[in-house]
Amino acid sequence: MDLSLSTRTVDDRTVVEVGGEIDVYTALKLREQLVELVNDGNYHLVVDMEGVDFLDSTGLGVLVGGLKRVRAHEGSLRLVCNQERILKIFRITGLTKVFPIHTSVEDAVAATD
Repeated sequence: MDLSLSTRTVDDRTVVEVGGEIDVYTALKLREQLVELVNDGNYHLVVDMEGVDFLDSTGLGVLVGGLKRVRAHEGSLRLVCNQERILKIFRITGLTKVFPIHTSVEDAVAATD
């Protein structure tokens, strides 16, 4: 399966809607999108993963890299996910302590944590 990406602005956040699989074959596409957004001055990102069917360690690495990029600019990267199979990956890796994970884009945009 391929990876689909689209972006939109909600309040002062840039929302990246991701669909498909984030794996060793598609993660570069997501990485390039995140790098481009940060380079364009978008430092408060919300990655909407509701359409993600699969996530592997390469995808996790891309998300961590994106977080490091926005933090270098005093920014934030929040995730939107309520799919148990994807959330389990974040719990197992301990990344629930690193990423704020929300159940909706609205919650992620409104959050101040």
